[in-house]
Amino acid sequence: MADLAVEFAPEAFGSDAGDADAMLDTLHDRSAWPMFTVPLTGGFAIVVHFNSGEEFTTTDYFLTHPDWSQDLVLASDDQDRIGPGLCWPELAAVLEAPLGAAGVTDSHARLLLLLPVLGDAAVPEETVAAVVEALVAQGAPEASEALARRLLQGHPMWGVEEWWFDDDEQSWLCEGDHSPRKVPLGDHLPPQQRAALEACLTPR
Repeated sequence: MADLAVEFAPEAFGSDAGDADAMLDTLHDRSAWPMFTVPLTGGFAIVVHFNSGEEFTTTDYFLTHPDWSQDLVLASDDQDRIGPGLCWPELAAVLEAPLGAAGVTDSHARLLLLLPVLGDAAVPEETVAAVVEALVAQGAPEASEALARRLLQGHPMWGVEEWWFDDDEQSWLCEGDHSPRKVPLGDHLPPQQRAALEACLTPR
């Protein structure tokens, strides 16, 4: 997430420089390759995977399901740059974890962990307050509005884009140059799995 706001010091996120460096060392450890799972309804999950190579570390965001033979890539900040992968209505729909799920279940942590995938030019104004609340819950100072607004400007590799809902396809679409969402999400899936995926990303 700090990649979205490199101009802000670690203290803006509620961390000192030493702690931030230690965390980066953990994320960039070539022997570790940390991974976080954000469980969704219907058995779906978004997996955040840090890939540490010889020269740099990239972060990939996969949408997964145990019945799938291949995961869907929502975003990746590698040299091919893929994103944005979610619009705000979809991200808002997955903030609450299913009951009894394992993985990242705190709604504030889920929001901050998935913010890099977001790239929506039409987020409502109240989203700023939601991001501030999440930042403060994770240790940031109360006065975090400027940081929240910066985080909502999108990842520097793809920024924010216009999204629209296609009623025929029942899917959000994005025409961003690097977005994987130019086609309906999961358009290759059988109808039953496609419907379950749509339900998973629809506000309840």
